[in-house]
Amino acid sequence: MAAPSPGPREVLACSPEAGHRATASRSGRHNLLWRLRDKQSRLGLFEIGPGHELHRLTCMMQAGLWDAIQATMDHPPTGLSSHEDFSEVLTQVHEGFELGTLAGPAFARLRSSLGLAEEDYQAALGPEGPYLQFLGTSRSKANFFLSHDQRFFLKTQRRREMRVLLAHLPRYVQHLQRHPHSLLSRLLGMHSLRVAQGRKKYFIVMQSIFYPTSRIAERYDIKGCEVNRWVEPDTKDSSLVLVLKDLNFQGKTINLGPQRSWLLHQVELDTAFLRELNMLDYSLLLAFQGLHQDERGPGSSLIFCVTRSVQGTLIPEESEGQNRRLLPDVPNALHVLDGPEQRYFLGLVDLATVYGLRKRLEHLWKTLRYPGRTFSTVSPAHYARRLCQWVEAHTE
Repeated sequence: MAAPSPGPREVLACSPEAGHRATASRSGRHNLLWRLRDKQSRLGLFEIGPGHELHRLTCMMQAGLWDAIQATMDHPPTGLSSHEDFSEVLTQVHEGFELGTLAGPAFARLRSSLGLAEEDYQAALGPEGPYLQFLGTSRSKANFFLSHDQRFFLKTQRRREMRVLLAHLPRYVQHLQRHPHSLLSRLLGMHSLRVAQGRKKYFIVMQSIFYPTSRIAERYDIKGCEVNRWVEPDTKDSSLVLVLKDLNFQGKTINLGPQRSWLLHQVELDTAFLRELNMLDYSLLLAFQGLHQDERGPGSSLIFCVTRSVQGTLIPEESEGQNRRLLPDVPNALHVLDGPEQRYFLGLVDLATVYGLRKRLEHLWKTLRYPGRTFSTVSPAHYARRLCQWVEAHTE
């Protein structure tokens, strides 16, 4: 089956890197302010062509993922899920690099439960088209990529983050089975990549929250706090893919009508799960899209969906607590919620930060540094409660 045709791409340039490297190497007179302005000028989506500094890396990722997915198609998991599904590591050697697939059978089962065909997954992530690099306002040092159709999101991870994700993977899968319409981002694969004899790099593949992209007007990354939660809007370039933050959302409302009660309950369920895992610093991604006249009104694009969502544990005594809803008959339905006039894309992402010693010390430092202000590094219970309060305060 062919990959779905992408909507119009919001790409600023083929490669900003070549010009950036030449400019940055001229002299030492370029100070921190210049570099910050330069970063701001390079925000958005960029096609990773042959001149891009990450072209070789992404070509290896594409070739490695094609073969890894092919291996799953040739030998799909059979029988009941087992502990070995979550511990298996498949290493495939290529010319100049090797790619590892972590917990491959577990992710193959998860993709199947989402109704995602392996052929589509392979076509989107393979070498059929170049990846897009996303340069955003995040403080993370990770690299962010989108598949050529913008359906899948790839993010590099630290080794300790991968360990956290793997350790929690069985409970994550269980949560999605118990709550098929969860707002948690759908993690689709975890991989390592080693070039020659170098150190391993790690990356994950997720379903993009903001898909399809063609009509999205505004994007936000919400943490429910105020410190470092403002992004300078760009009023000159309407095609710039800019993700705004909490303080940019002031004065706005998510108008859901009768769907509001579902959202409030689901956010409570998902944040309670993350609190149990001792997690913090995750974000609620949110985007707006105006509905056309023929898309408005009750039932205009809704279907009751059971089998299309995560399947597996339809236990009778648990079915009432699954918090299912009517899903819109659109791509990426699990992350789409329609109000009377707007379509909203919603999902919880960045699920790998644990409240350990480092974060506890950071909390103490920020308490002294920002007295009376709200910041992201707080206890998991406080973080979950605050995000739920933000959603309740900004919806109607």
